[in-house]
Amino acid sequence: MVAKDLKISASDEPSGLIVHIGGMLPSLSPAEQRVARLVVADPAEAARRTITDLATAAETSEATVIRFCRSVGVEGYPQLRIRLAAEAARRIEPSDGRIAGGNIPPGADLAQIIATIGFNDARAVEQTTEQLDPAVCDQVVEAIVGAGRIVIFGVSASGLVAMDFQQKLHRIGRAAFCFPDVHTALTSAALLGRGDVAVGVSHTGATSDVIEVLAQARSRAATTVALTNFPRSPLAALADHVLTTAARETTYRSGAMASRIAQLTVVDCLYVGVAARNRPRARKALEAGTEAVRSRRVESGRRRA
Repeated sequence: MVAKDLKISASDEPSGLIVHIGGMLPSLSPAEQRVARLVVADPAEAARRTITDLATAAETSEATVIRFCRSVGVEGYPQLRIRLAAEAARRIEPSDGRIAGGNIPPGADLAQIIATIGFNDARAVEQTTEQLDPAVCDQVVEAIVGAGRIVIFGVSASGLVAMDFQQKLHRIGRAAFCFPDVHTALTSAALLGRGDVAVGVSHTGATSDVIEVLAQARSRAATTVALTNFPRSPLAALADHVLTTAARETTYRSGAMASRIAQLTVVDCLYVGVAARNRPRARKALEAGTEAVRSRRVESGRRRA
């Protein structure tokens, strides 16, 4: 079952094609994945290759390259080369030692590591917002605004994002819950009903705990939302609404800040969207929260004993 808001098609924007192919990677066959990795790693080089050259480099057949084109929503190989050439022309490669893509090579010094991580984390945010569908975001915001209860769940790094989303919604008076373990989350999801919302956060979209929670919520007729990097993932298949990020996890960086910061960007968009639907209520809740913790702050002019 494919989520009703999910669009499996290549973006018309050149940069969107590379993001789209990256998001499709897990759903491709092993041979198509080899083609995809070559294309994503160096769009300019791929655009220069003939179909025979690309198939040989990917250790596959020309027929597989054609299937790959169709799988990612491109009519054929000539059209793919044109799109890749346009992407290469738009891409600005860093010239100061930073490495686009985020893979840290052996021997890299700390300055290069810092610059590379900063560059690629910023690109993750930029590419996420470029491909984020405003119409789907609006539908999710509408569901949250009208929800009786909101359950948000993720594990590990995505669990931190889930907690951040819960805290943000709670500050503006929305009844949101985030649970630290799957047993509690499943119990809560089982108590949801029509009009409630369940949000599953998973970079891969393949984390079994998150999938189970969203499946439980779906069985109770709650509105389900997936926040993932891969639009054809098992988690996305369970969701009424799918919100995608555009971040790569690379060597040494599984669960890296790039994936989290991309997720947090989407969370911020949803949070502000919900707050904007009822500004007076949101402002009143934020002011009440600020006042409640005011006494817990050290005055700037106070001297230590």
